[in-house]
Amino acid sequence: MEIIRWSEMLSPIGPLVLVSTEKGLCRLVLPGEGQATLLNWLNRKWTEEIVVERNLKAHQQAIEQLGAYFAGELQQFDLPLDVSGSPFQLQVWQELQKIPYGETRTYQEIATNIGKPRAVRAVGQANNRNPIPVIIPCHRVIGKSGALVGYGGGLEVKLYLLGLEGAPGFSG
Repeated sequence: MEIIRWSEMLSPIGPLVLVSTEKGLCRLVLPGEGQATLLNWLNRKWTEEIVVERNLKAHQQAIEQLGAYFAGELQQFDLPLDVSGSPFQLQVWQELQKIPYGETRTYQEIATNIGKPRAVRAVGQANNRNPIPVIIPCHRVIGKSGALVGYGGGLEVKLYLLGLEGAPGFSG
């Protein structure tokens, strides 16, 4: 039996829902995604019996780090994560974590960096399925032209996060 813990926190982009297993944070739900997204994800992810409980203490470290990030005091997260996906998705999400604070990369650059330069659309799909946005910084990925494209929490949230980080062309 798996125990899934969840809690909420208020942030400058709206309420966030954090979800974790015993191994670490496994999901962060942005305000634009809604509760239905979380429930659908839970139903798809776990086939065995699970217990879901609200537990603020389980996310204290994540809440503190997210608070520091939104205050402009933290540039890199140091949290235990329990991320699952296809080998390709995991490879993309690992590459996303290499993008420095305040910088952006294109989907093409991510595809090239993982050794699959023709997999631009697949990189976009993996980016879209990132279960822990902000912490795994998919907001730092932009279109080839430098334009903002797609974000689960909405483009205004993506713009806010890039502005918070002082990304060139997106600040202030």
